[in-house]
Amino acid sequence: MKNNSYRGHIAMLSANIMWGCMAPISKAVLQSGINPFALTTFRMLGAAIAFWIASLFTPKENVPPKDLALLFFAALFGIVLNQGSFILGVSKTSPIDASIVTTTTPIITMIIAAFYLKEPVTGKKVMGVFIGALGALLLIMGSQQVANGNASNNIWGDLLCLQAQISFSIYFVLFKELISRYSPITIMKWMFIYASVCCIPFSYRQITAIDFSSLPYTVFLGIGFVVLGATFIPYLLISIGQRILRPTVACMYNYIQPIVASVLAVLWGMDHFGPIKIIAVILVFSGVYIVTQSKSRADIEKENNL
Repeated sequence: MKNNSYRGHIAMLSANIMWGCMAPISKAVLQSGINPFALTTFRMLGAAIAFWIASLFTPKENVPPKDLALLFFAALFGIVLNQGSFILGVSKTSPIDASIVTTTTPIITMIIAAFYLKEPVTGKKVMGVFIGALGALLLIMGSQQVANGNASNNIWGDLLCLQAQISFSIYFVLFKELISRYSPITIMKWMFIYASVCCIPFSYRQITAIDFSSLPYTVFLGIGFVVLGATFIPYLLISIGQRILRPTVACMYNYIQPIVASVLAVLWGMDHFGPIKIIAVILVFSGVYIVTQSKSRADIEKENNL
């Protein structure tokens, strides 16, 4: 059991390091002229192909029609709305802002779990949610105040990134049982094929308008990383962590993303880390820490039985 726990923690840590790299790399690709919807489709279709190829080398699993239908809705929340909103949000905000917003996922997950899984709402949770929300609001308002016609400082970009985290939190909580029934390869090959089918009709024109022959090789490398390094491998690892760890524990690793993204963005001259963002990070991290330190329903039931 302990070995499985270690596997879950390592999987979540590795996945979030890769996702932390995605914000600045995606920003660089988008700045080269690639449309956000086109990049999202590249990401989904590329991952779908990778997972289907991987499935040829793993044991086949029969998924009944009922679960296939559930996987469609899992794909909507876990991939389509999550990835689509995030890529579009990154195109309108800075990599650091986008990665800071991802740290709200544990708080959002705790709120959803309180309603869906009947997790107790304690004083610590209420305090943590308030502090974390204050940090996110400070970040968004700060971005709006410093906006000077620059798309990298746009409140809508931050809100789209927040929407992406809400969608991913819903996926984490509502579909945990479904994800546990099948292997990660089986789950992801169906989810990404569904996601691709949903997105291609809306991005076909943007994709056909791209002059691929004029793009520098660095753009293709960036797209390759988004497809494999920020999608195929992380989603494979996430499904492993999701099977082993509780949703709130798994989401705690979102803390890693802004650290990685901030370092890369500053090194590449894409952004700066000012006082407002530092205060926002402290508030969000503090809120998440307080929330995750509160007792779960299992802990309370265990104490009551003693």
